[in-house]
Amino acid sequence: MNTPELETERLRLRRFTAEDAAAILAIFGDVEANTFLPWFPLKSLEEARQLFERQYQPVYRAERGYQYAICLKEDDIPIGYVKVDLDESHDLGYGLRHEFWHRGIAAEAARALVEQVRRDGLPYLTATHDVNNPNSGAVMKKLGMVYQYSYEEQWQPKDIPVLFRLYQMDLDGNSGRPYLQYWEQSRVHMVEQGI
Repeated sequence: MNTPELETERLRLRRFTAEDAAAILAIFGDVEANTFLPWFPLKSLEEARQLFERQYQPVYRAERGYQYAICLKEDDIPIGYVKVDLDESHDLGYGLRHEFWHRGIAAEAARALVEQVRRDGLPYLTATHDVNNPNSGAVMKKLGMVYQYSYEEQWQPKDIPVLFRLYQMDLDGNSGRPYLQYWEQSRVHMVEQGI
């Protein structure tokens, strides 16, 4: 099944639905949470509905996809998202409304998704974070991801230069194959020491 529901001790990971528009607005409209995300914060329910149609519906119609709403079991209202892209990067991403930060929720949700994609046979995952957002990197380390390199990207649609750190996790036991696309595409790249 595409996007199978996942559960952890505290969380339910499920598909977003059209009825989640207010929650989508709360997540993607959170100015603080969106500081380190590429898009501008949403401002209306209509924008939230459009994001659902554009970003989530196509994934849910596909044969396979990993785009989840993170919900607390107590009320099943989305407070964030976790996803893995199915392009060559197999990029793991997550975001939470800022009032839910520093509770281990992102790591708990991401850990459940990592185990699902491992069972489904993905060979590796990558994840990136803005160097100015070390808390996101801390989640990657908690998951067992390993720093590979840093690179600069002109982030769209905000159109600002951002220095990212790329982490990777091999899921199939075949280590030693860093994902190099971002390194090769960026004129500014380096391996930072002590990360």
